[in-house]
Amino acid sequence: MSSLRHHAEGIDRAGQDVRMQPYRKLISINVGLPRVVISNGDPVSTGIFKEPVAGRVVLRTLNLDGDRQADLSVHGGPSKAVYAYPSEHYEYWRHELPEMKLPWGMFGENFTTAGLFEPELSVGDKFRVGSASLMVTEPRMPCYKLGIRFGRSDIVKRFLASERTGFYFAVLQEGEVGMDDPIELIESSKDSVKISDITALYTHEKHNTGLLRRAIEVETLPESWKSYFRHRLAKLTESSQD
Repeated sequence: MSSLRHHAEGIDRAGQDVRMQPYRKLISINVGLPRVVISNGDPVSTGIFKEPVAGRVVLRTLNLDGDRQADLSVHGGPSKAVYAYPSEHYEYWRHELPEMKLPWGMFGENFTTAGLFEPELSVGDKFRVGSASLMVTEPRMPCYKLGIRFGRSDIVKRFLASERTGFYFAVLQEGEVGMDDPIELIESSKDSVKISDITALYTHEKHNTGLLRRAIEVETLPESWKSYFRHRLAKLTESSQD
């Protein structure tokens, strides 16, 4: 994970001078409506095809104007209103996939960002973007539709293994956002569980009971994650008692 770390000296935490914040901003705003595509001979409805838009866009509780999700059982909702992906990760993917064009929005993100990184973002951190207020909630777990977007099935496994997952925002206050808007930290989470910690618990830290307990106690972590972690912890506890 160290390769993902940006200079953390300027990252605000409680009690630090806000003037020390690194410069974070929106690089691109990307939206798209669901479309039907053919995958393995079958029609599939997906909203993963996002394209950059110019001007200011209204951000509402569940969506940016002009954006929708196809399968609301696993996508969207209050805790996944906005998907953000660091622009800095594109360099890694251009090296990994040199034959592919990778325009902003390629990963299905609504916000392509600068200066935000998974190992430095705590679940519950709150930011102001334009006139909207947002809260970091969870990492993105890829599904097969990412493979549809890239035209290759191996991207799902590679995406998760890279731990360059991006992250979701919940909308605390609706407003307008636009390209080049600063992303300003307005309140640090009282919890120290990072977005990268949640991903790690799903991948290579499955038996880390201490981190599991810490994650379960994070008030702002979506209940679906906490329920999953409680089940994992219960199984680990049972195994240790056998």
